[in-house]
Amino acid sequence: MAWYSQTWTWFNGEWHEGNPGIMGPRTHASWLSSCVFDGARYFEGRMPDMDKHAARVNRSATALGLKPTMSAEEIVAKAQEGVGKFSPGTALYVKPMYWAEADGLSTIMGDPESTQFCLCLFEAPMPQPTSGFSVTKGEFRRPTMETMPTDSKAGCLYPNNARILRAAKAAGFDNALVLDMLGNVAETATSNIFMAKDGVVKTPVPNGTFLNGITRQRVIGLMRDSGITVEETSLRYSDFEQADEIFISGNYSKVMPVSRIDNITLQPGPLFRKARELYMDFAGTKAA
Repeated sequence: MAWYSQTWTWFNGEWHEGNPGIMGPRTHASWLSSCVFDGARYFEGRMPDMDKHAARVNRSATALGLKPTMSAEEIVAKAQEGVGKFSPGTALYVKPMYWAEADGLSTIMGDPESTQFCLCLFEAPMPQPTSGFSVTKGEFRRPTMETMPTDSKAGCLYPNNARILRAAKAAGFDNALVLDMLGNVAETATSNIFMAKDGVVKTPVPNGTFLNGITRQRVIGLMRDSGITVEETSLRYSDFEQADEIFISGNYSKVMPVSRIDNITLQPGPLFRKARELYMDFAGTKAA
């Protein structure tokens, strides 16, 4: 049995079922990480902000020295076509990707003229905000733009996130709050982070060390439009230890609560619930 869920991938002008072999050992991206991707969601008949995700993968490609070969509009249209290959009502992850196939003048970067594209859609049930999840302080930190391409959603950034997550799980937690090089909280290992204190929502200010997520931006805008005060500011780990509520935003699970930070127990609070309700209303679905 395959390890992956039902999957369809568009590559070189046609759809392929399953997990097609599209990279070889000489493919630049497979050994020197010249690849970028983005992630959108299809659920309950909607693909929220798919146009923004498509535009961002093209920006990420350019930031890494790749040459985008699809317009954002073409990516959106192809994603809508791909949805039709699944049973109605199937929740999907939608992943456009670019990568360098051949070496270029600089072996580390790859030849931009060899840029390849694929669009992968796969079955991925939407997580539900039942009891929330636990976090601790991340063992490793987020890089700066001077050390890594943090202005893109590049695959080479994710091994660092993975080792942060692995260390947190080994310590008995589900995730971790990751600090930047100045010691401020940047994000979790998998998502953007929010906290609430005395009725005010706060979230780390984008400073070039973490992805200013599309879902993050949408949630901030929706909360502000509803009259909630949202401050983008520098936050220390101790601020989260003193928070009334902590919740995350991200494409995969949208808006979810944090139920514990170290030995401090939290309850899903009214500002989390409002943020999730606002997002799900925007997406045209019923909030769980």
